[in-house]
Amino acid sequence: MTQARVLSADVVATLASAVPPVASVERSHAGVSAEIVDAARLDEVRAHWSTLLASTDSPNVFMDPVLLHAAANADRAMPLRAVLAWRTVEGRRRRAGLWAFALTAPPRSILPMRVLTAPPSSHSYLATPVIDRGVLDETLDAMLDAVAAGAGPIAALDMMAADDATFAALQRVLARRGSAACVIEETARPKLASGLDGKAYLEAALSSGTRKKLRQYRRRLAEKGAVTFTIADQPAAVRAALEDFLAVEAAGWKGREGTAVLSTSADAAFMRAAVAALAEEGRASVLSLRLDGKPVSMQLVARCGAVAYTWKTTYDEAYQDYSPGMLLLEDYTAAFLADRTIAFVDSCAFDASSYMAAWQERRPVVELWIDARRGRHFSFVALSRAHKLYRRLRRDVKAAVHAWQKWRR
Repeated sequence: MTQARVLSADVVATLASAVPPVASVERSHAGVSAEIVDAARLDEVRAHWSTLLASTDSPNVFMDPVLLHAAANADRAMPLRAVLAWRTVEGRRRRAGLWAFALTAPPRSILPMRVLTAPPSSHSYLATPVIDRGVLDETLDAMLDAVAAGAGPIAALDMMAADDATFAALQRVLARRGSAACVIEETARPKLASGLDGKAYLEAALSSGTRKKLRQYRRRLAEKGAVTFTIADQPAAVRAALEDFLAVEAAGWKGREGTAVLSTSADAAFMRAAVAALAEEGRASVLSLRLDGKPVSMQLVARCGAVAYTWKTTYDEAYQDYSPGMLLLEDYTAAFLADRTIAFVDSCAFDASSYMAAWQERRPVVELWIDARRGRHFSFVALSRAHKLYRRLRRDVKAAVHAWQKWRR
């Protein structure tokens, strides 16, 4: 055990010394070039975002320049790095990809080191890069070379979609480079993708007993006043509804635990700026279940191409006995399924253990570490395996404690 600790410390020190603070290295592969930029270059990306979304099979709102810009402005100390890729088409440069990272300590790790982490914001829930479907492999190859040369070799990808062409391409490219990802954890989170209408979908997804209880809750809530389902989707209305959302969240358990958005000024600044910017482009909305106009349960939704993301949710704890989250889920499930511009809805949940498991479809996501360098490097293998072992031991200890507490009761 002592020898392993000394070895890890040596490896960490070696890697830390190899990470430059800023990078401007550009790498080119088969007509695709990639470069590392900081937050100051994000504005130029925004003009090309809609074109890139039209050419990708993996839209990701958490790589949206609007969100990245808001995160960088809210926390000036945040070391954001964006990998920008270009391709040449008929003599003109065209955006080929965007992948953003923060240079920070790896999430949920005890290793004393810095790595590139994606997504870069703690309020983001998908690490998948947005890449032109026609040059997936070439773009990833150029991106990895640019990262290895200018931003540090190890990237920790949290919640990367594992069911799309981009993930398959990443595995292919890593294999050709003589490397392989270290998968830390695999899970599946609820998503909504169905040709049914809301009524038929919920009848199939929920048991008759659950539907009966929800009708009772809605009826009892209606006895207290007028119950309405509202959608704020215009910029001014979205900003006003967001303030309601933040106030309700801060008044609940997240506020008491210090994890509400309003608990830190940087988080509040990020959320206000990001939601306002998305709303100006028609890509943010706030869905609410209200009692006499007062929010009982709220859902913040972001859009990216044909994908909607149920980004944040909250409820008024004074009404928790009425299952307000499930009542709102009934309403917005029907609204999403009625919107033919939505291909599917990503729940952004960590797994399928929450009430959103009522959605029957699943999106597999993985947490993984990758080495951007070519070949197989002992330092990466040692560090990624140490982190994976720590995570496994942590899960086992938590499970044992839970079992012991259950036995004691």
